[in-house]
Amino acid sequence: MSVLLLLALLGAGWALGINTYVKYIGGQNIVTAQEAAALDDIDCIIVLGCKVEADGRPAPMLTDRLERGIALYQAGAAPKLLMSGDHGQAEYDEVNAMKQYAIDAGVPSSDIFMDHAGFSTYETMYRAGAVFDAKRVLVVTQEYHLYRALYLARALGLDAYGVPADFRTYSGGTYRICREILARNKDFFTAIFKPKPTYLGGMISVSGDGDQTNDI
Repeated sequence: MSVLLLLALLGAGWALGINTYVKYIGGQNIVTAQEAAALDDIDCIIVLGCKVEADGRPAPMLTDRLERGIALYQAGAAPKLLMSGDHGQAEYDEVNAMKQYAIDAGVPSSDIFMDHAGFSTYETMYRAGAVFDAKRVLVVTQEYHLYRALYLARALGLDAYGVPADFRTYSGGTYRICREILARNKDFFTAIFKPKPTYLGGMISVSGDGDQTNDI
């Protein structure tokens, strides 16, 4: 029994150590909105997708990410927005909902790219470079998620900075933090082996026209 306990303690210590390392590395490039607007030569602002309601409206967490991303665009932090999320099924579409939200806020459609295959944080960062030819980016999501996103971006060769989008208290916070510790451990190893994402496809540079990514 004592051996099992020792192994359990060692495993927990290892997991917490990786969690701390990912947070430390990723946290080095978290900046304020004001600092982000002062950066030079940012190719695009990557807004990470999450839940869209059944009626097509972005859920509160996604709404806050969009509000932050749009504000950064309007402040001149980058000339393009890259909306990355899950559109793996016809009946569930995060990215078109995200693009429409930005259009309704006054962003020209041509400045909004959609990554329809951003099925995970890792795949988003991989595809940002390999498909959308981005090199220097701003990443927008809630702070708890930003550490891992920036860690992965750095591991994949992106010069990435992150701006948190925490404008309210979200339900299920404790569950998300525990889940994120596991995700940081998983992506620590994912970043070492660098598997290809589910889909790659031809290059669509973010220096061009975002309407190239339209599908409806």
